[in-house]
Amino acid sequence: LTDTGKEVTKDFPAAERKGAQESFAAGGYYSVSLPAPIENARLLVLNDLFMSSHYATCAGQNDAGAAEAELAWLQQQLAEARARQQKVWVMGHIPPGVDLYSTMRKLTDVCGGQKPVMFLSSEKLAETLTENSDVVRLAIFAHTHMDEIKLLKAEMPGTYPAAPGHFTIEAKGFIAEPKAVAVKMVPSISPIHGNNPSFTVAEIDRATATLKDYRVFAASNQTGVNAQWTEEYDFAQNYHAAEFTASSVSKLVSSFVEDYNAGSAASQAYIRNFLTGSSSPLLSLVWQQYACSMSNDSAQAYKACACPVAH
Repeated sequence: LTDTGKEVTKDFPAAERKGAQESFAAGGYYSVSLPAPIENARLLVLNDLFMSSHYATCAGQNDAGAAEAELAWLQQQLAEARARQQKVWVMGHIPPGVDLYSTMRKLTDVCGGQKPVMFLSSEKLAETLTENSDVVRLAIFAHTHMDEIKLLKAEMPGTYPAAPGHFTIEAKGFIAEPKAVAVKMVPSISPIHGNNPSFTVAEIDRATATLKDYRVFAASNQTGVNAQWTEEYDFAQNYHAAEFTASSVSKLVSSFVEDYNAGSAASQAYIRNFLTGSSSPLLSLVWQQYACSMSNDSAQAYKACACPVAH
C-alpha cells in the first residue's frame, strides 16, 4: 500500500500529497481536491473491502479494527470539509445495503424471518454518509457490474409506508427523512456477469459539484474486438430529471416502489438498461424486491418494504 500510494498520489497537489500517502499506506483510502473547473470540492475514496461482510484478516479472523479506523478517518474528513464549506463526493467499491442477487440466489425467506444477505458487515457507512448529507453531494459505487441507482436515507422511529397493496405498519426505524444521499452505481468495463463493457460520462455543475446528467456508453460485443461504442441512454432524458440529487432520486425510486408490476415507462427503461448491452427482462421478475432494495439499506427497512404485513 505504501508503494502503491506513492504512485497513485504523485500528481496530487503538493499540499495534499503527504496526507493522502499516509492514509493510503494505512488502509488504501485517501482524500484529494476535485480538479478545476469544479469549485471547492473534495473526493474521498474508500477501501471498503474492510467493511465487507466477507472480510477477514490473513489469519482468517473477524476484525472490525480496520473498518473502524477508516470510518473514523471518513468522519474526520467530512467534518473538515464542512468547516471549509466544501462539497464532497465519496467513492467506494462495495455499496451499503441488501445484496439482492445473493439473497434471491440462496432462496432466503426474508418475509419468513430470515435476514437478507448484506453487502457490508454493518450499517455504519450508510449512517455516516446520511448523517453528513449536508456535505456529501454524491456517492459512487460499483461491485455488481450492473447499471444501478440507489438512495441512502436516514431511518428514524415512526411510521413506514409499506409497498403498494400492503398494510402500513408501525415500527422503529423507517421514516423518510430529508437526510439522504444519491448513489450512482456504475456498470463495469469487465463483462464477466454477462454485461457488455461500458463507461459513464457525467455532466457536473462546477459551482455546486452536483451531478447534472450522465450518459452510459456500451460496446457492441463482450470481447472488445471490432467493437462499436454507442450511447445506451441519457439519465435526464430517460427519467425527465433536471439533475441527479437526493431529491430527484428519491422521487424516482419511490415511483419504482409504487409501480410494483413494473409497467411504467421509467421502470421499463431501468430494467432495459440494468444489464448494459442487453435487453434482458430478468429484473422484472423480482422488480418489487429490487425496488425496495434501492432505498432501504438496512435489513429491517428492506423487509418492511418488501413483505406484506397484516394489521
